[in-house]
Amino acid sequence: MDQHHQSLAVQPRVEDIVVRPKLRVLLAAPRGFCAGVRRAIDGVEAALERYGAPVYVRRPIVHNLAVVRALEAKGAIFVEELEEVPDGSVVIMSAHGIPRHVAAEADGRALTWFDAVCPLVAKVHREVARHHGEGRHVILIGHRGHPEIAGTLGQLPAGAATVVSSAAEVAALDFAADRPIAYAVQTTYSVDEAAGIIAAVTARFGDVAAPPRSDICYATTNRQAALRAIAAEVDAVIVAGAHFSSNACRLAEVARAAGCPSVQFVAGPAELDFTMLRESRSLGVSAAASTPEASVSDILAALAVHFDLEIDEAAQISEQTVFKPLRIA
Repeated sequence: MDQHHQSLAVQPRVEDIVVRPKLRVLLAAPRGFCAGVRRAIDGVEAALERYGAPVYVRRPIVHNLAVVRALEAKGAIFVEELEEVPDGSVVIMSAHGIPRHVAAEADGRALTWFDAVCPLVAKVHREVARHHGEGRHVILIGHRGHPEIAGTLGQLPAGAATVVSSAAEVAALDFAADRPIAYAVQTTYSVDEAAGIIAAVTARFGDVAAPPRSDICYATTNRQAALRAIAAEVDAVIVAGAHFSSNACRLAEVARAAGCPSVQFVAGPAELDFTMLRESRSLGVSAAASTPEASVSDILAALAVHFDLEIDEAAQISEQTVFKPLRIA
């Protein structure tokens, strides 16, 4: 009898059973790390292996706090400026690119330094230098204060380039319509916004030199296209990425512009607002080019506590781009 009562006691009551609502999850693909991000992170790890800790890194190597913290745990020390770096140290410059005066400072201090600039950002640096050499004023389409913009401006003399972020700013430029102009674009900029600003530049000026091919990098273009393809089909979207990441911010904007009624932009599961998913039956998930796949996995694990997930990969483009490793000698 006692055994009978004991077995009954451990049986859950019907009213205690929680049925998790079903939620279909479409994982945008591609998402997460691009070739430039992988190259930069691998470069820091290679420097730590070659020289030992500490290795100093000027500015966040990529715009993701989880990545920064993981490298710190291995012995990297992140600084804002080279003045914080002791003489004789090993330094890695971030993937966003540096002004020329920073390179000169590193050489002048006799630091052992390596430039982890993304090859696609370096391409933009070469382009703006060439345009300046041809006597053109450079209109740089991007976000003022972003480290990539600072690095690109730093390839040119003061006043040789002007940063714009809207068609209205192009219209307000105090330049003659026949002035020779060239434009360049921040590699992580919104594809759609850039197109509108470029149209304003070409309408405003008669002599405009364009990049040989789009400055917006393949990873930014592909991730925006992949998310745009699913955003209008789902009830909600979650973008995984750091709030100081330009390409992550642009992904959230793309989802909103596509008409998705609920968009969350989170660094990790702790920032999820489950009340925003209460009426959702379908969800799109993407991640910025600087976001590790582990962040997506953590978000999905948190969702699985509240929902019965059905996960599908919504592949759009297969990425094959690989850059040569950063040479650490």
